Amino acid sequence: MSTIEKYTIKDSGYHPFLIRDGWQVAQLNYDEKRKIENNTRPDIHNHTDEVFILLKGQAVLITAKLEQRQPQFELMKPETTYNIPQRTWHNIAMNEGREVIIVEKSDTHISDFEFYDLFVEIQYELRDRIRELM
Repeated sequence: MSTIEKYTIKDSGYHPFLIRDGWQVAQLNYDEKRKIENNTRPDIHNHTDEVFILLKGQAVLITAKLEQRQPQFELMKPETTYNIPQRTWHNIAMNEGREVIIVEKSDTHISDFEFYDLFVEIQYELRDRIRELM
């Protein structure tokens, strides 16, 4: 019997798979919500940071302070860990076949989030900028 736990997740979407002592590891695989055209609702976590690690392909992390209306964009690179501090609006844009690991508190996706619907003109700007990076 092995003492090593192994996880392979190929289904699309968000999948928490290792939950321990208030923290969890999840895998986010491309789905329609992450498509550039559908990236219209950043979210925020008020009580925890969220960590992203790119496994496969390219993805763009988007962060914003709503009062400044100037989102920042980061083309994710493999072998790099990205931390989104608590109280930072954020989202991730991906193309088909992309995979990302997320580390966060285990109840984050259940109770510690709120969404913000972007104005249409900001959505267009966001899409253009993401396409430039990808």
